[in-house]
Amino acid sequence: MDVIASRTSDMGPLSLDIFKKNNLSASWKVIGAKTSVVDSDSYEPNREAADVRKETPKGKRHKFSDDRAQFIAKPADLARRQLREKRREKRASELVKQDDEAIVKFENAAIERSKSVDSAVLGKYSIWRKENENENSDSTVRLMRDQIIMAKVYLSIAKMKKKGDLYQQLEAHLKQSQRALGDANADADLHSSAPAKIKDMGQLLSKAREQLYDCKLVTKKLRAMLQSADEQVRSLKKQSTFLSQLAAKTLPNAIHCLSLRLTIDYNLLPPEKRKFPRSENLENPNLYHYALFSDNVLAASVVVNSTIMNAKDSSKHVFHLVTDKLNFGAMNMWFLLNPPGKATIHVENVDEFKWLNSSYCPVLRQLESAAMKEYYFKAGHPTTLSSGAANLKYRNPKYLSMLNHLRFYLPQVYPKLDKILFLDDDIVVQKDLTGLWSVNLQGKVNGAVETCGESFHRFDKYLNFTNPHISRNFDPNACGWAYGMNIFDLEEWKKRDITGIYHKWQNMNEDRVLWKLGTLPPGLITFYGLTHPLEKSWHVLGLGYNPSVDRTEIDNAAVIHYNGNMKPWLELAMTRYRSYWTKYIKYDHPYLHRCKLSE
Repeated sequence: MDVIASRTSDMGPLSLDIFKKNNLSASWKVIGAKTSVVDSDSYEPNREAADVRKETPKGKRHKFSDDRAQFIAKPADLARRQLREKRREKRASELVKQDDEAIVKFENAAIERSKSVDSAVLGKYSIWRKENENENSDSTVRLMRDQIIMAKVYLSIAKMKKKGDLYQQLEAHLKQSQRALGDANADADLHSSAPAKIKDMGQLLSKAREQLYDCKLVTKKLRAMLQSADEQVRSLKKQSTFLSQLAAKTLPNAIHCLSLRLTIDYNLLPPEKRKFPRSENLENPNLYHYALFSDNVLAASVVVNSTIMNAKDSSKHVFHLVTDKLNFGAMNMWFLLNPPGKATIHVENVDEFKWLNSSYCPVLRQLESAAMKEYYFKAGHPTTLSSGAANLKYRNPKYLSMLNHLRFYLPQVYPKLDKILFLDDDIVVQKDLTGLWSVNLQGKVNGAVETCGESFHRFDKYLNFTNPHISRNFDPNACGWAYGMNIFDLEEWKKRDITGIYHKWQNMNEDRVLWKLGTLPPGLITFYGLTHPLEKSWHVLGLGYNPSVDRTEIDNAAVIHYNGNMKPWLELAMTRYRSYWTKYIKYDHPYLHRCKLSE
């Protein structure tokens, strides 16, 4: 064909409006009335599409639900169409795969970036805080702060350009605005003079802008102020970390007072009144035995009271308490005055364990070395708060206390017992724990709740895997577990010489190259492959650092653990969790009242 004009109507087949008749193909024929074919000069674009139609010789006409006429193409056309569809599907799947890979890449990058964010900051600057629900909330406070910032900028520029009168006005209004703002963080806290100060400052800033505004100069001043503010934030953050670590390791005055008063009264007791009843139960393997090592009288009392109050039969429970020489009298006096039901209590002084000496215990031997003393007690300590935050946690001598490391000597302390439940002094018991003695440990030594739900609770968080001794013997992705509530099979312990394994690794870590100080890293190493996982409801952790522990998990837990710096007896404790601990303290007790201990 020389010329062909084609179109397709919405409801019908292809139409050919005009072509030269002498070139008509044999496979086409004209349909309809005696309609002559005109040349291109008489072409009408809006002509009806019934003049010329293509007939498909083998096409079959089908009727659809909408009564529209449709035609099926030839097999070759169908094959080509199917081939094109396959190519499209293949290309689409390739693009989807590329998108998925890109998404995974971005997610991994986001996860890595989130690891560098201080978890303490996340809670403070959350977009879900109430003050951000309404973008206009506390707008007056923010306006005053903005005015103060700009006033400082123009004050600096006025001094630079020797605008004495304007400088004095800005300085005076700046002091007035700062006084009116004070420490207010909300509009409701502002002084009644604030609106007037805002108006006056606004007028003065407009005047200063007319006389002093220079875009480059203002930008430079604002950038310098921002840099200075960043430096102050970093310095304050270091100080905050230092002080929070210091507060976490400091005993409150009220608890110290309690210990002193109890010690004085204990020393006044005659020897015959210093003994606890039911001492025959101390080595009875048919009873439920607990090990609690603490120098905190109040914390120990909560552990014992909460355990007994939730026990089905208190007479079958035996508590083995070990404390230091300083708190031995206080711990005895407290439980002599406040016996926990029919339970058996025994208090010992760790300093009287003559077998626990430097020739036997690596930690005590290391503590005698000059290098260790230098690291913990002398020149290694920084002289300023801001510079002391980095390693304060690990430099604390608390990690060398034998009350912490005594957990690795349980068979030596209690040679007649088969099983014992170890409890930390920062836990609260909420259910009867006797079921733990019937748990089948499947030949393992330690029964504990695993904590590897998150990546940062695996072995590579606690151990130095760049060291060949660590990398050869342990899996960096091995699951960590929690100290604080552990059921130990002491018979199996002796067979496997667990204390010997601990000694071996503690000796290798004399220079602190395998792990930082503490008892969890050597515990992970010592009980590697020897820990049986308990149901998570036995032991719920995080109440000393995590503000978002699920309340249902807490209420259903047998034991809740205030691991972290925010212990429930400290002022920095999280108030939302503190009631679980305080419910087991009688604040009307005379000793607590005298030492001004209150909720």
